[in-house]
Amino acid sequence: MSSATPTAGTSPARRLSLAGVLRLRRPSEIWFKPALSSVAAVAPPNLLLLALGRLDLAMYTMAGSLCALYAHNRPYAARARTLAWVVLGMLGGLAVALVTASLTRNAVVLVTVGALLAAVQKALCDATRVGPPGNVVLTFISSATLFVPQTLGQVPGHLALAAAAGVWAWLVGMAPAPVRPHGPERRATAQALNAAAAYAVASRGTGEGSTGRGAAHADAHASARAAGYAAVQAAWQTLLALPSTGARATTRHALERLVVRAEVALAAPADTDPERLRAWAHALRGGGRIPRTGDAPGDTDELLGVDAELAARPAPLWQRLGPLTPIAARTALGCALAGYASLALGIGRPYWALVTAAALYQANVTLTWSRAVQRVVGNLAGVLLFAAIAPLAHLGQVLLVLCCLALNFGAEALITRNYWLGSVCVTPMALLVTEFAGYQAPGDLMTERAVDTVVGALVGFLAAVVVTNRRAGNRVEQAVTAADRARERAARLLAEPAPAPGALEAARRGLAAALTDLRATAEGAAGEWWGRALPQERVVLAEQAGHRTLAEAVRRQATRPDRGASTRTEDVRP
Repeated sequence: MSSATPTAGTSPARRLSLAGVLRLRRPSEIWFKPALSSVAAVAPPNLLLLALGRLDLAMYTMAGSLCALYAHNRPYAARARTLAWVVLGMLGGLAVALVTASLTRNAVVLVTVGALLAAVQKALCDATRVGPPGNVVLTFISSATLFVPQTLGQVPGHLALAAAAGVWAWLVGMAPAPVRPHGPERRATAQALNAAAAYAVASRGTGEGSTGRGAAHADAHASARAAGYAAVQAAWQTLLALPSTGARATTRHALERLVVRAEVALAAPADTDPERLRAWAHALRGGGRIPRTGDAPGDTDELLGVDAELAARPAPLWQRLGPLTPIAARTALGCALAGYASLALGIGRPYWALVTAAALYQANVTLTWSRAVQRVVGNLAGVLLFAAIAPLAHLGQVLLVLCCLALNFGAEALITRNYWLGSVCVTPMALLVTEFAGYQAPGDLMTERAVDTVVGALVGFLAAVVVTNRRAGNRVEQAVTAADRARERAARLLAEPAPAPGALEAARRGLAAALTDLRATAEGAAGEWWGRALPQERVVLAEQAGHRTLAEAVRRQATRPDRGASTRTEDVRP
């Protein structure tokens, strides 16, 4: 390993790459769930308004209906809370937008308020890790309604429509619970097992063949390891959201044993049977019985270690918001400048440029560049699709609504393949929604949307470059320190002949979490520009030492006699 001092980073020219930006991925395992939920949540309110001849009010009902897109990966108890908060957050942003629109028609003021709302929505969604589609839907709703003429007397009625649709969206999101009450946690566990199996296979590949071949597999090995630990951490977060007592606790404990096996596989891949892990993952599909792993030495202590995590409290919201200040500042500045640029060009819907900018901002500048390319390609292709659909949609309002529903389904079904592919459907859907109050000239809509897309992406990306995230290097230093401390704690316990029940397992899991956070923080900071040199060598050393300690902890577990049955000799290998 080289001991050279790390350089300041890669040049921007090399980072602005188009390689892989538009590449299609495998669809999400549950791609159809948000797609069907969006249709089920949007269709009844829109069809009811159509029957009443008030399709012009659909913007307000769609604000609530689109909340059904959230929280599909969460257990139902946690999903109920998350969806409720999403609905309340949507109503809060909508209320600010409606009141502002009723008090002023000054476009500059409206854009400024929209940009500030976008920044708040971005920070809160990232801090609470609400998940996709994140702040984009909330920003689209609040920004669009800012430019709809209002009176203060109309605001309560419009908010009531959005709230009613939000309640319906909540019911749609919770509808699968009676049929598959444990579906989300089973899927999360299966993903952890599959990711651990993939790492075990990749780990063997690095040790086979010539030196050249081993070097060729190094990147895949590191990527598979990071993906494995991320999947395991996600599974633990899902399981720890479940009750620890009662009827659901039995399922939780059975799934915990499987996630423990995935953890063991990540720490000791050479002793892992990948096919067995995949078989367990496959058995979790559907509603069949959860596979039994067999009691292995240390299982009791493992689950005591899990219970110890329940006492850990998440950091206060204000602490989680602190590191997001640069992202929020980028969002506010980029959205405001994009809106002002659109106004300067004389375009009547500056909120399209504002929303385009808001959709760009990711964890770092490099990822923001990728999202900008995807957004532009998807939106421009979507404009062309609108040109083909508009003649059909203009044949009647029923066809207009049906086209919107079909595009809504397509957007959610395709967006997991790549963001740009989902945008191909989102763009014509947004254009058709503007026609709920009356048909408009397709040429004007297409021109305005195309120009606003380019303006929003260009100005938004420039704002990301200007507003630097100089805290990224500090966060890497902190993550390295946290990983070192977690490793030292685990090493101290390994040195003890008989550590307290659950202590070693809790320390091992804490070390795994610290290493996962270190990898994510380092990758995020590596994509930032203009920052100071990152402690790359310290990151590599901390990761290597940490993973050696994890492997030693697994070997200690495998050789420790089972407290509950000292004569049991079943192998602990997953």
